[in-house]
Amino acid sequence: MRLTQLRQADLNLLVVFAVLAEERNVSRAATRLLLSQPAVSRALSRLRELFHDDLMVRTAQTYELTPQGIRLFQELETIFPRLDRLISGADFNPSSEAANFRIAVTDYAARLFAPLVCRTILPFAKKVSFEFATWRSDRFERLSHGGLDLVLDADGVRVPSPLQRTELHGEKFVCVVDAEHIRGSRLSLKQYLDGDHVGISTLEGKQTLPDERLASLGHQRNVVVKVPYFVAAIEAVAGTRLIATVPRRSTLLFAKDKRLRLLSPPNIFPPFKYVMIWHPRVNTDAAHIWLRRTMQNLGTLLDTNADVNSSADS
Repeated sequence: MRLTQLRQADLNLLVVFAVLAEERNVSRAATRLLLSQPAVSRALSRLRELFHDDLMVRTAQTYELTPQGIRLFQELETIFPRLDRLISGADFNPSSEAANFRIAVTDYAARLFAPLVCRTILPFAKKVSFEFATWRSDRFERLSHGGLDLVLDADGVRVPSPLQRTELHGEKFVCVVDAEHIRGSRLSLKQYLDGDHVGISTLEGKQTLPDERLASLGHQRNVVVKVPYFVAAIEAVAGTRLIATVPRRSTLLFAKDKRLRLLSPPNIFPPFKYVMIWHPRVNTDAAHIWLRRTMQNLGTLLDTNADVNSSADS
């Protein structure tokens, strides 16, 4: 971190500039800052020397920011609330503070959380943006090195130290088959192992939870085609004898598709939890605390909706 210029600068001048940029009037800025007008004018002169730019120029009735002044003001709008929060220990305010959160997700998690974020969070978090990034094998390295803020994953995943996790919502597997292929409501283990499967290459060519569960019991399913997305696996089943094993919520858009049938999987596949994972260096960061709390609230909403749907189905 190079701090040579910063060490030579009077940071109080930036406070003066921010107020001047808001007021566009020396007299009003001086009143807000509890300074004299000459003191504010001297501060503006020093700022111009510091940035080698006029920053703001006088017009007939007000001051106008130069392009450099606009850029500086935009930066200060982001930096000052963060500095104030660091000093005061205040909570993050998503309606007035800017933040961009990067979250690694599968297509399943993106389809669950992105719509909820857009509908329930962004209308109130005016200066917050979310980037749902591709779920990759190096996601934990990216999380450790600051390239990601969160990873959303199934609870069975091996999380390296010192990363931390907490539960978001519950989930269970269902088997999607062609409606004319298999009758009944549940697949036996024999039916499952005798069948041909479409797999989802979520990680290193395999679908982690089902394949690892089968392997732990000495079984292996016959995967004849692999696709990178859950939705693609579901759509591939219609008109075939294939079986797709997917999280139940990934089938919601296909609830009225008469070509497909949802079956309970063999009992070896228990319900599981979906979790969020983060690095402990952000444990006390106010913005990240807000992010984690927000994601947990969305997870609770998903579970509540699942309970309501289950009651309606019964």
